[in-house]
Order: sequence, then C-alpha cells, then structure tokens
Amino acid sequence: MPKGLIHSKDDDVCVVTNDVKKGDEVICAYLENPSSYVIIKSEDDIPLGHKIALRDIKKGEKVLKYSRPIGVAISDIRKGEHVHTHNLKSLRWGKWQSQ
Repeated sequence: MPKGLIHSKDDDVCVVTNDVKKGDEVICAYLENPSSYVIIKSEDDIPLGHKIALRDIKKGEKVLKYSRPIGVAISDIRKGEHVHTHNLKSLRWGKWQSQ
C-alpha cells in the first residue's frame, strides 16, 4: 500500500499520505500511473502531507513538484530526507535570491 504520492514523473519529492517514521520504507506511487512506484527509505520522521526527497538535491538547486519548481534547496538534501521550510526556500512568494 503506498504511503506517498508523486504528482509527476519529473518531481524531486513525494508527498507522504501517512505519518512516516525514520527508517520506514515509503512506497511512493505516481499519480499519472499508480501501478508505477518507487520505494524510499526515510531518513527522518515526516508528518502527513509533507515531502520526502526522491533524490539527492544540492544546495541552490530548484526542487520540482507538479513538474514545476516549488523552491530552492537552502542546504544539501539527501534522498529520503524530509523536505520542508528548514531546507527549502519557497518560490511561491517571489523570486528566490541567493544570499
């Protein structure tokens, strides 16, 4: 049973549909093709509705969800880590500027 959803094949993150504990194997199904999925080992506790990284993301890289950039990594993010405001600067409220 999937514990997460990937909105598009180009996405860098999976949205978890249940609370996830560190060490859990998270089955992330693709919305476009639910029979296709990836399994990610969680590196953190991740609450329902938050994101888990599907790949290693370098500081300064844009992060894709819905095949569109949702933010820029403000630190390196490893595959399986929680992706949220502690390591992602949102692009929603204007252009991100490096500091």
